[in-house]
Amino acid sequence: MIKKIKYSVFIYNLFLSVFLIFFISSCGLYKKSDARKVSPNPAERVKANMEKGEGFRIKSLGKKSGDFQFASSNEMWRATLDILDFAPLGNVDYSGGLIITDWFNEETEPRNSLKITVRFLSNEIRADGLQVILHKKTCNQNLECSIKKYSSKINNDIKLAILKRATKISKMDQDKYLEKYGKVRIIDNPKY
Repeated sequence: MIKKIKYSVFIYNLFLSVFLIFFISSCGLYKKSDARKVSPNPAERVKANMEKGEGFRIKSLGKKSGDFQFASSNEMWRATLDILDFAPLGNVDYSGGLIITDWFNEETEPRNSLKITVRFLSNEIRADGLQVILHKKTCNQNLECSIKKYSSKINNDIKLAILKRATKISKMDQDKYLEKYGKVRIIDNPKY
């Protein structure tokens, strides 16, 4: 009985070893190279392999990709939070560029509630870099509610208030930078 177990473990290990050797050699992990063409400096070899797309860095495995500004440096984000401070926030996703308030209402109309959604389409202070969407919830006596997209002057008023506040914040940031460093901050925009 013990001989059968040892034999089956031996066969299993042999099979696994052959499979791994075949798998590794067929993937191209081992390539013959000419020592005259390859630099003896490991840093240069790593750099050359990374430029060719052959290899990876362990320290970059857990990091998410993307180029996000911090919320404290984005004027549109800060302005939106300032303008919507009267409403409870339901969902705030900086990396997704989305702020959604929770349902809120005035005490004069307890059966009608609003929800505001602000989508950021750009980090720049522009009218087309921001989308404001309102939803209105209307409930009857039996508390049966219906929700509809609501378009009114309020959409544009909120958008305009956010843009004005973002402009003021940007100006205040520029003034602080000028006072601190004695020069105007120039923001690189790779699009232009």
